[in-house]
Amino acid sequence: MNLEEYKKDHKTAYLAEIYEKLLKDEADIFSMIEKNPGMKEMAQADLYSIAEQKKNTEEQIKAIVESEKEEIEYPTELILEVRAGAGGDEANIFAHELLEMYERYADTQGWTTKHIDDLTLEIKGKTVYTLLRFETGVHRVQRVPATEKMGRVHTSTATVAVLPLRKKVKFELNPTDLHIETSRSGGKGGQNVNKVETAVRIVHIPTGLEVRSTAERSQSANKETAMTILSAKYSAMREEEEDKKFNANKKGQIGTADRSEKIRTYNFPQDRITDHRIKESWSNIPTIMSGKLDKIIETLQTALKAEKALQN
Repeated sequence: MNLEEYKKDHKTAYLAEIYEKLLKDEADIFSMIEKNPGMKEMAQADLYSIAEQKKNTEEQIKAIVESEKEEIEYPTELILEVRAGAGGDEANIFAHELLEMYERYADTQGWTTKHIDDLTLEIKGKTVYTLLRFETGVHRVQRVPATEKMGRVHTSTATVAVLPLRKKVKFELNPTDLHIETSRSGGKGGQNVNKVETAVRIVHIPTGLEVRSTAERSQSANKETAMTILSAKYSAMREEEEDKKFNANKKGQIGTADRSEKIRTYNFPQDRITDHRIKESWSNIPTIMSGKLDKIIETLQTALKAEKALQN
């Protein structure tokens, strides 16, 4: 057991110290027996008690370490960010519809949501990352826009990014690489609802990654939120680079896609949603867009299990 490593983790530090003391007590007893063999029988009860305490402490440490591993793999908080792609106004409308769809789905799951900015949503819940992690990628919509007079079908896109908020950050940001701006948080219709500059925008200069937070009432709170999201974005970008370099998480057809991968098409004239990774389709688009994503997500989960079974 690497006690020095466990001492560095605040969750296991006190248990590591207890274990270290038990080892010392055990060593003292063995030393006493060596000097006075006649005390061996009397010391057996103490040695048995120490052995039980060591075993119990080891199990507690193991449980904490395992829970931390699970927390890293399946975090309970994430940022869902939608960005309009090709298609002008129609792409922007579709992006807002997607965000509303995910927000309604979150409500059906009993998760908590909070708008960080116009198209950025913070979602918290026990199974949130497990169920939403495969939504990252390009979503394409095919339909006749309300402004289209000739009845022609237009194709537009929106990009979804699911960014897990992990308590242990894998990649650190250098403060000197950050450009921070503040402004007033605007309300509907463009009016400024705050007389002080509470909104915060942070740009990571080397990568161009940008985050804006307007949800909180104070500048410091918005800065903290923006930094958390930026760290998640940066970690996701670096992990994506590593995946491409070493082909990790790319063995299967599902995987956690990068943002440039087209994953789903919403064809309104044919009332059909198709997920291109698993080549499955569903009808009744209005119901699905109202937040009833269960069938799609359940099918993805089933496909993932089948994929893992084949790999094993």
